[in-house]
Amino acid sequence: MESDETRPTPARAEDRVLVDGIPSQLPDSDPDETAEWLASLEAVVEHSGRERARHLLMQVLKAQHAHGVGVPMLTSTGYINTIPPEQEPHFPGDEHTERRIRAFIRWNAAVMVTRANRPEIGVGGHIATYASAASLYEVGFNHFFRGKVAPDGSRRAGDQIFYQGHASPGMYARAYLEGRLTEEQLDLFRQEQTPGGLASYPHPRLMPDFWEFPTVSMGLGAIGSVYQARLNRYLLHRGIVDTSDSRVWAFLGDGEMDEPESIGGLLPAAREGLDNLTWIVNCNLQRLDGPTRGNGKIIQELESLFRGAGWNVIKVIWGRKWDELLAHDHTGELVEKMNSTPDGQFQTYAASGGQYIRENFFDSPELERILQESSLTEDDLPVLDRGGHDYRKVYTAFKRATEHTGAPTVILAKTIKGWTLGPDFESRNATHQMKKLSEKALKKFRDRLYLDISDEELEGGLPPYYHPGDDSEEMQYLHERRRELGGYLPERRVQVHGLELPSRDVYSELKQGSGKNEIATTMAFVRQVRDVMRHEGIGDRVVPIIPDEARTFGMDSLFREVKIYNPHGQMYEPVDREMLLAYIEGRDGQILHEGITEAGSVASFTAAGSSYATHGEYLLPVYVFYSMFGFQRTGDSLWQAGDQRARGFLAGATAGRTTLNGEGLQHEDGQSLLLAASNPAVEAYDPAFAYEISVLVEDGVNRMLGDEGWEDPLARPNGRDVMYYLTMYNEPTVQPPMPEGLDELDIVRGVYRYAEAPDDATHRVQLLASGSAMKMAREAVDLLRDDWEVGADLWSVPGWVPLHRDGVRADRWNRLHPHEERQVPTVERVFTDPPGPKIAVTDFQKAVPNLIAPWMPGRFVVLGTDGWGRSDTRELLRRHFQIDAPHIAVAALAELAEAGEVKTDTVAEAIDRYELDPEAGFDVP
Repeated sequence: MESDETRPTPARAEDRVLVDGIPSQLPDSDPDETAEWLASLEAVVEHSGRERARHLLMQVLKAQHAHGVGVPMLTSTGYINTIPPEQEPHFPGDEHTERRIRAFIRWNAAVMVTRANRPEIGVGGHIATYASAASLYEVGFNHFFRGKVAPDGSRRAGDQIFYQGHASPGMYARAYLEGRLTEEQLDLFRQEQTPGGLASYPHPRLMPDFWEFPTVSMGLGAIGSVYQARLNRYLLHRGIVDTSDSRVWAFLGDGEMDEPESIGGLLPAAREGLDNLTWIVNCNLQRLDGPTRGNGKIIQELESLFRGAGWNVIKVIWGRKWDELLAHDHTGELVEKMNSTPDGQFQTYAASGGQYIRENFFDSPELERILQESSLTEDDLPVLDRGGHDYRKVYTAFKRATEHTGAPTVILAKTIKGWTLGPDFESRNATHQMKKLSEKALKKFRDRLYLDISDEELEGGLPPYYHPGDDSEEMQYLHERRRELGGYLPERRVQVHGLELPSRDVYSELKQGSGKNEIATTMAFVRQVRDVMRHEGIGDRVVPIIPDEARTFGMDSLFREVKIYNPHGQMYEPVDREMLLAYIEGRDGQILHEGITEAGSVASFTAAGSSYATHGEYLLPVYVFYSMFGFQRTGDSLWQAGDQRARGFLAGATAGRTTLNGEGLQHEDGQSLLLAASNPAVEAYDPAFAYEISVLVEDGVNRMLGDEGWEDPLARPNGRDVMYYLTMYNEPTVQPPMPEGLDELDIVRGVYRYAEAPDDATHRVQLLASGSAMKMAREAVDLLRDDWEVGADLWSVPGWVPLHRDGVRADRWNRLHPHEERQVPTVERVFTDPPGPKIAVTDFQKAVPNLIAPWMPGRFVVLGTDGWGRSDTRELLRRHFQIDAPHIAVAALAELAEAGEVKTDTVAEAIDRYELDPEAGFDVP
């Protein structure tokens, strides 16, 4: 044991190195040298001022970074451009011509929205967002955004661009100049019921040849771009697609950065070194109702956020006219004024005249001197450009972003919302809600853009579009730039390489049943996915996506077999390396193990599920998650996946309000099928048996990856651009073999008779069940037969949702085709003849079976798990929710009593025999 004499004397607190203001365990080895440095700093502050001291310390920080000292860089720098003018490269374009093209596009975008809001239409739209971002887009279109056509004419990946949703009018206006849209189509903005109509925002579901990525709801484009960039690397590292020249660009709003999804992908992007990703945040300082940060500085806030997350940050705050002013700022007072002025005040300056700006911004002798020594007059002050409107500044930032390696880049570009639209629009708090330009505003806008449009053409409320002619210098330039960069954008192409689909043998194992072994349907699904992954034709295209629950779902056996994707490989020895289920990572890994992020997992699913369009190569994402945390937690993201026409399997594991016992209110799922049913792109099923899972997986693979699916005479909504949602359970049961003679298409349709009652039964009922409730229904069949001489036909209904949609389709057809032969809904066709009442039971809310109630002949009673979940054994939970076998049997007897087939005393006797509590309810106190 160490004695007091040998124990080292601890350093005094004042002699220790400070880390974040707190004395660390590192002693100050040379206090005299430290004192000398501090005295030097004090002298600089006293004799040269704080700005000089700040400059010196910044230089020291830069120098230590170059030497690898390891002191963190400042997370926020001065309120000036990151790249000084002396480091700006030559601008390679014809700026005058590009500004003319920008003027044409800006005019047509504003006119399109104005015409869409004429009295007889009035469909809304947004003008101000694109006005603020036009320069950002045009620099990209003319110099950076790569299309999908390689120099030899073949297809290439190109760049993936997430356009800011509210800026869509600008993309339509550019496509009009390119000849891809007509004036008639521009006049159909937000009028999609008319052929050729244009969607309000980027919606591939509505415009599948134009838009690639949905970006409204706000925030989803941000996280989507991160996981798209990651998927590009995944495809590259696994040798599926060469994406080495592809870049992902995302245009976002500063107000949009408040969304959790906007910042949820920052750390993964930095951690994986996604230098193929560039964000452009349009910092016009305004969100929908007013200032983004009236009392603060959103650009500085975002700079700190991104720097702290490990991103490369480029600020583009001031246009070139500010360079002269900054060159005269010898004391740093101008920069200090910029640093201390809140955004709300800058917004006011943007909407004010020169006198106000001079008196309130240049309000000190030193600032007045700077202004006087420049060539600027008071009249120049209102038009001092923000950096996001300056082609040279924007080009410099874009070029620097494409050259940076090792980390993603964010460009924080300061702009003016409603720029050049006139005093009624520019920087006004209500500008987001302003839908049209008045005649007076149109004339001012025309003059500012120097367009050859007469006053007479602007009268009457229907301003004209402007096109300079296909032979004009501007149009020749526009087309040449896009030819050089690989074709027009935005564009969505579906030219996919086909795959050899698995034979039916791949789906045969689970159809044999499990013998005497008990397996949960979750495990059955994993086995089926494993069998598909071992198929030579499509196995390497299956993308398992897991939000940190692989061991719960029994998927850890895949860790060693196909490895977990990590762009850095595995730089450590896993603690379980000697075990069969070791955690194995690799650069060529197939599993996307996302950690605890359902939002990120859905973004990965969406990117992988739409790769057939984005990259021309099929992937089959299989996203396995706690069913409660799927559509309930990320429903908006899954709606976006449907919009993006993603394909893949969504596996709601640990489903059922009573089957996931012990987890309680927030985990036990009784509603995901209802939420899934609300998504038109989702085929939702609740399979009870392993063989049903095999049939549904085969159906999904054929529909999503092949040109041919089942020979299904029924119309399938949305074609092959669908997602399959399968609920699965963690309750082990003996899995029966698939009944002989079963038409597998009936499983896909959603209903079939699993077991038929004896012909000599005194009374007959029809029991319908799905998922884990099938176990209780089978037990109820025995109770009814043995205790009450009631025969029950048992129906498996994996497809409540498909049956509902089938009924809706039939009703619509019959209503609108009164002279045609009536279509019979599947539910009506199947259940017209079987005798007796129908009792349905699931481990979901009653609303799930009630989806088919409108077409069910005769009496239909539903048992379900309405109410809050709670923790207990499965048996007690099922008794609590009244879906166990005795409650099913009593429900059947009660219906027979209602029909006069048995006495009510029989029902009372059953309640007593099974010890049911007639007063029990579902509600949690």
